[in-house]
Amino acid sequence: MLNNTSLSELIHSQAKVYGEKTALSYRDYSTGTWKEISWNRFSHTVALVANALVELGVGVQENIAVFTQNKPEGVCVDFGAYGARVVSIPFYATSSEAQIQYMINDADVRFVFVGEQYQYDTAFRVLKMCPSLQRLIIFDPAVVRNPQDTISMYFDEFLKLGEGFPHDTEVARRASSVQPDDLVNILYTSGTTGVSKGVTLTYRMYAAAIPANDKVMDLSDTDVIMCFLPFTHVFERAWSYWCLSRGCQLAINLKPQDILMTLREVHPTCMAAVPRFWEKVYSGVQEKIASSNAMQRKLMLEALAVGKKYNVDYKMRGLVPPLALKLRYKFFEKTIIALLKKTLGLENANFFPTAGSFIPPAIEEFVHSCGIKMTAGYGMTETTATVSCDWHHSPSSIGSVGRVLDGIEIKFGDMNEILLRGDTITKQYYRKAEITAQAYDEEGWFHTGDCGYIKNGELYLTDRIKDLFKTSNGKYISPQALESKFVVDRYIDEVAIIADERKFVSALVIPDYNLLEQWARENAIDFDSREQLCQNPLVNKMVMARIETLQQEFAHYEQVKRITLLPNPFSMERGELTNTLKIKRPVIAKNYKEQIDAMYAE
Repeated sequence: MLNNTSLSELIHSQAKVYGEKTALSYRDYSTGTWKEISWNRFSHTVALVANALVELGVGVQENIAVFTQNKPEGVCVDFGAYGARVVSIPFYATSSEAQIQYMINDADVRFVFVGEQYQYDTAFRVLKMCPSLQRLIIFDPAVVRNPQDTISMYFDEFLKLGEGFPHDTEVARRASSVQPDDLVNILYTSGTTGVSKGVTLTYRMYAAAIPANDKVMDLSDTDVIMCFLPFTHVFERAWSYWCLSRGCQLAINLKPQDILMTLREVHPTCMAAVPRFWEKVYSGVQEKIASSNAMQRKLMLEALAVGKKYNVDYKMRGLVPPLALKLRYKFFEKTIIALLKKTLGLENANFFPTAGSFIPPAIEEFVHSCGIKMTAGYGMTETTATVSCDWHHSPSSIGSVGRVLDGIEIKFGDMNEILLRGDTITKQYYRKAEITAQAYDEEGWFHTGDCGYIKNGELYLTDRIKDLFKTSNGKYISPQALESKFVVDRYIDEVAIIADERKFVSALVIPDYNLLEQWARENAIDFDSREQLCQNPLVNKMVMARIETLQQEFAHYEQVKRITLLPNPFSMERGELTNTLKIKRPVIAKNYKEQIDAMYAE
């Protein structure tokens, strides 16, 4: 049953219902085991945090920051802050010094909670450039403090400030006096096209979003949720708050690179993911199929073909599969498909919300063919995550982003731009009145910058206005449409389309180096380095041939004419990717100017 209690009191309310049932779990890397935290202990820690914040003098609606990878301590600080009517601002664990400095100064943050050594070191280095910053509070006791550090304390020391609950009366007063338009969070956007903006999320927005999602998707207190995406990401944050409101267990994944291991350890029923995760799974399965013997390959391909017919052609459309198909699918479900799910740790799968960027249709079809219920969706930080998603008891289609949630108004403006109104939509960017005014029209419609249309009640995305390229011939190119098509190929890991103000379309391609090296050896191509491999004409000819096959459905002017293979992946450290792994196109254009210009040289 959904608990509609305010976020300021939710954890304590759920503890009264679930007591010693596990609320949170996390991997202890020192022992290689998962530790559990009960609802009672979760509630107790949240109460300590709230009291400690009041003890430190944190005021009503004051901003604090949480700069950490996913950790239970971060979740406890968030809800402790809400209990004290304090605003929590999450920073991505990989944020740079410049980003941290900007956000601390923009929000006048006095207290920053840091996770591990990187976050501590980064925050400490910006101390002198952040006049408001007074104290760092360190989650990981293994963090080594700077010898000149006189302002930090460890989390255990911080919690001791709340022991005995000296400010419980004040905390209770604050929690019960929360107003619908009080701020809960300020989430700074990843800034793909300009200066980072603080998106304000209120209690009203969460109170509207959580029941709207609950109405159309099946979640219960028996579900175990793997928290893979950063809690800083609105998708993971809003999703997790809905899960907690349902009494689910959150299994908190600390290290993103370990997700395949932790999935096999936890066997979750649900996990929010971005398409990039499923692209990696798809590539792994395709490689497994390609390297299998003829009989195994035939069985796996047949299992996927039957799975597609059963799940995509019938079940997704709300149709009843024929008995013969059902029997064939049940056979593969108990054999090939069951083995695949077990290998991934997904044998208990319920459903897997997927959003954050365009989902390549081939990837979505593959996941459903494997008997895994991918719930495609669309949303933004400004919309408290979900605008639309696949409703679990309504027909859904590959390529759509589902049906718009109740309570959200939608219409289409110039260039079919998606315009939104409703209680889940932010009312302002933090201290950015001019940018806020640009985002809304006189009737209060929020301009998303995304283009789309509705067909048979389902929303489809076409382009991102700011991402559209206009060639020197006046033709508009949608880079995402091409990129999502190409990354399905097992030899292509990442791709960035180049076309803006150019006479034709080209692409920077990050190959799957392991597969490419294997192909080169099989074809007697000598190489001493990735650089040499990527420059080899035969290698480029092979990759280009695969791209030409994939882009046949596009108009001639949309098709890639030249490519450059890059020896290193795109990088957050070089500013080429956002924290959510989206390409920063202006940075790509700058960092690879020489390679790009070479593709257009006569």
